[in-house]
Amino acid sequence: MTTSDRIERVLAWVAGLLWIAPLAYVFVRSVIVESPAGSRFGFDNLVNAWGAAPFGQYYLNTTLLVVGITLAQLVFGALAAYAFARFTFPFKNALFAFVLIQLMIFPEVFMSENYRTVAGFGLLDTITGIGLPYVASAFCIFFLRQAFMTVPNELVEAAQVEGSSRLGILWKVFLPAAKPSLIAYALVSVSTQWNNFLWPMIVATSDETRPITVGLVRFLAPETGMDFPKMAAGTVIVIGPLLAAFLIGQRGFINSFLRSGIK
Repeated sequence: MTTSDRIERVLAWVAGLLWIAPLAYVFVRSVIVESPAGSRFGFDNLVNAWGAAPFGQYYLNTTLLVVGITLAQLVFGALAAYAFARFTFPFKNALFAFVLIQLMIFPEVFMSENYRTVAGFGLLDTITGIGLPYVASAFCIFFLRQAFMTVPNELVEAAQVEGSSRLGILWKVFLPAAKPSLIAYALVSVSTQWNNFLWPMIVATSDETRPITVGLVRFLAPETGMDFPKMAAGTVIVIGPLLAAFLIGQRGFINSFLRSGIK
């Protein structure tokens, strides 16, 4: 092992420790129960935090929201990417340029207009209203288009010879070939939407529609008192499912990213 390799390994370990230290502290703090008799390990903080807010409802809202948005993005993104990758139509390049421009604009820029649109449809304080601005993703279109462009023409011609329609070719040829990219994007979308906060906070005003990130902020509101062990327990409740999913399927997740080309 060369000196540069040793330095890279040391730097990687330092970066890893710096990344995991706050997370480890939150997990440890959440299971330390303080009492007049002293401190001990237990799950009392997690139980108390779970009972202090309707986290079950928040989990349900978040699951519906994340699954719905991710599926919608994949459907619309695949159809749009298929068109941009394989068909010729007027203003194709100009329209794709608009897609790329959207990647350079922060979503917060459209927040006021999105709010007026959602309010006009009467969808304020609904799961549909929270997810509506995210059903189409410029990054998804761009990402899947790049994956579809790598599909060999021979596979498309073979499907045409078999009599497949255009949608049939998409289903039988392009989607299977782009499976790693689909999985990789789905993981990015799930993580992004699970942690989304600002827009849901504006639209959701009741516990029946609040996702878990907004519910956590309500749980940690100043009027409830600043109980740090309970705050740590609430944070663990929020990040626990994603972290557990990653730890269980980390090999498959990493392989999907490597095969899709995401660094």
